[in-house]
Amino acid sequence: VQLVESGGGLVQPGGSLRLSCAASGFTTVNNILRWARQVPGKGREWVATGNGDNIYADFVKGRFTIFRDDRKNMMYLYMNSLSPEDTAVYYCGTTYAGADFWGQGTQVTVSS
Repeated sequence: VQLVESGGGLVQPGGSLRLSCAASGFTTVNNILRWARQVPGKGREWVATGNGDNIYADFVKGRFTIFRDDRKNMMYLYMNSLSPEDTAVYYCGTTYAGADFWGQGTQVTVSS
C-alpha cells in the first residue's frame, strides 16, 4: 500500500489549492480515505474523510471539499479561503486490511 500526496505549496491568504493523493497497492473503491494535517510540535489533526458521505472537521467545513476518483485510484482535497492557520503538512491516509497507512505528506504554507 502506498499513498503519495502532491499539490502543496505557498499560497496567499484567501487563496485556493488542490491537493492530490495517488494510491497504489490497493483499490480505493470501498475503502475509507482521509486527510489529516500536522504542524511542528503538534499531533496529527484529522481534516476530512471521503467515504461516500464526506465528513469534515468543523474548522474546514464549507471551505474544503474531498473528491474521489476511484477509477484512477485518486483522491483530491480542494481547499478554498485558506488562512495562515491552515499552514501544515497535509497527509492522506487509509485503513486497509486492518492497518492504517499514510503518505509522506505535502507542505501547505499560507502566507502573504
